[in-house]
Formats: sequence, C-alpha cells, structure tokens
Amino acid sequence: MKVYIDGKFCDEKSAKVSVFDHGLLYGDGVFEGIRAYHGRVFKLKEHIDRLFCSAKAILLRIPMSHEALCEATLEACRRNKIRDGYIRLLVTRGAGTLGLDPNRCPKASVIIIVATIQLYPKELYERGMGIVTVPTTRNLINAINPAIKSLNYLNNILAKIEAHNAGVEEAIMLNSEGFVAECTGDNIFMVKGNQLLTPPLYAGALYGITRATVMDLAREAGFQVMETNLTRYDLFNADECFLTGTGAEVVPVVKIDGRVIGAGKPGPATRMLVEKYHALTQVSGAPIYAK
Repeated sequence: MKVYIDGKFCDEKSAKVSVFDHGLLYGDGVFEGIRAYHGRVFKLKEHIDRLFCSAKAILLRIPMSHEALCEATLEACRRNKIRDGYIRLLVTRGAGTLGLDPNRCPKASVIIIVATIQLYPKELYERGMGIVTVPTTRNLINAINPAIKSLNYLNNILAKIEAHNAGVEEAIMLNSEGFVAECTGDNIFMVKGNQLLTPPLYAGALYGITRATVMDLAREAGFQVMETNLTRYDLFNADECFLTGTGAEVVPVVKIDGRVIGAGKPGPATRMLVEKYHALTQVSGAPIYAK
C-alpha cells in the first residue's frame, strides 16, 4: 500500500506522523471517507467541498487547493491500482507543541490512505439489521458541531461501544432534546407511506453526502422527502427504516429497541433505493484512469 503524506508517497510501513501532531494529541483535524467504484471516485467534488467546509469551521488552513487535493486523491488511487475501494483523506493541524494552542502548529498535514472497507456483514444488507437507542447523546451543535467531520470521534465511539454491549452493530443517538440525531457513523431514514423522513441537520445530523444522494433519488422516484424532528415513537411505527453512509451505503433496519419495523424485512422502498444507489455508483464519479 502506498500512502500519501504531505506531497510524497511512501510504503505503508514507513508512513509516519509526528507524535507532536495535534491530530494525534487532541483530535485536531478533519477527514473524509470516500468510495471508489468501477474505476471512478464517487462524489469526489462533494467530499472535498465538505472537507474544506469542516476545515473552515475550525480555522484550519488546508495547504492545497481544491483541484490539487482532488488530483492527489486520484493519484493515490492510481498508485494503489484501485478500481473499487475506500479512501480516507485526513488533514491534521500538524506538528506543534504539547499545548492546545493551534497557532503553535506551523503547517497542516495532508494524508491520503487508499484501502478497502466492509462496515457490516453482507447478510445484514440482505435480511436487515437490528439497532438500539443508546444513552450517549449527540454532541451539541454549539459544542463540537456534528456538521464538522473532525478527527475527534469519541462521542460516536462511546455510542458504538454501547451498541456492541447491546449485541448490535449500530446505535441511534438522540440529541439533548430527545429527538433522533443520527447513528454512530450513518444517517437514518424512515419511510411512512409515500414520505421519506430524516432528521434535520440542526438536530445533530452530519451533512451526509450519501444522505443527500438518497434524498435526490427518492424525489426522482416520486417520494415526498422531508427533514423533520423524529422521536423513537416515530421510528417504531415506520413502514421501513434504513441507514446511509459512504462506508455503509444503504443498509436496511428491521428492528429498533426490540420493536419490529414494518414487516420485519427490507421493504420495497429501501430495496428500490439500494438498487438506484448502486446503479448510480456504476456510472458516476471522477475517472481514476485515462480512458
């Protein structure tokens, strides 16, 4: 594996960052998870756009242009001979002192890792998954805004631990008001009749790129797509439920907190959106290799 670090490619074993990097010391940095399908990087521009928005929110200057970062991502795929895979793009505050002060870090560091990912077992996509609501609440938007895709994921990790303790793969996180925010690594949707409902971004949901893509696909298919506050009661009584994320793609949910959702199996709307999403990934994206 070839890893990109600050303009150079190195072997996986020699890929190193300073122990004084504030990304390591304090989680001070931002990242993106991006997918490659069939020799194309899916939604590359949108991911780089979001990376720059996250960086702006924490006053982190990315030492590369948008265009240069896109090209470096594509080159990382080429160096690793990837046609289908997962790309982790990180921008850390860079090496500094042991103090919190970000001004002691003279230059940010850019890292691109290209590998593969399989978040959930294949059978869960076929039969659906069970999830639970956990006690850990989502970060307040006026604390660490969930819209910032930062390197500090401890909030999500605590919720993931609670999910595993409950014997499931994923967990619903509520916000401080008790409304559904999102899951530990995915956005959440429910279907009720001809409506596709999802928590609004101000509820504590990430500006999910897969989320936005699925919403567009649902509108094209004739669904009324709405962002609205949701409670656990709403989810319990949904016709269908599913999660979306770059790594997860679209995964059906058939049980929440012991309540069977709908018919207890992936529903027709979920299956349709899965098919449409997979079809889009086969024909869309920034080409990695010259035609």
